[in-house]
Amino acid sequence: MTPPETVELDHAQRITVDSMGPPGQRTFYLQAAQDETVVTLIIEKEQASALAVVIRNMLERSGTVETQSSDEAPDLIEPLKPLFRVGQLQLSYDEERDMLLVVAEALPASEDETLMAVRIWGTRAQMAALAHKAARVVAAGRSTCPLCHELISPGQPHACVKGNGRKHLE
Repeated sequence: MTPPETVELDHAQRITVDSMGPPGQRTFYLQAAQDETVVTLIIEKEQASALAVVIRNMLERSGTVETQSSDEAPDLIEPLKPLFRVGQLQLSYDEERDMLLVVAEALPASEDETLMAVRIWGTRAQMAALAHKAARVVAAGRSTCPLCHELISPGQPHACVKGNGRKHLE
């Protein structure tokens, strides 16, 4: 296996998560920018959700207060040109720099493929805003059935298994 190629954003000016597309067919993106470099990555909804939870937990342990609404993570910079689909996300904190680091590693298509990784450094405030926005973007998707907790696709009937298939919600 070839060693990974790494893109390092040592102090990103912009870090955000967002999605595009209708509920049930959304594509989620993690994007960061430093100077003229803009890196866009495709992530899964579950990765966005986990990133929000882990960042919040890490900030709570370090005693960081919640972000203000004025500190909201920015919108995506278009056009979107994803570098790769993320296979693994890692989060760490550097006490000396007082910054958090998100490491996104590519999902390899084959064993011979050169692995790619992106390292995004951000401040506590940037990461708090990122966590807040990621949680909001994830929650903006399809609603959940209150009985069976399955996702309900808009415009399609839902045959609830808890209602023995008799209860149709739209």
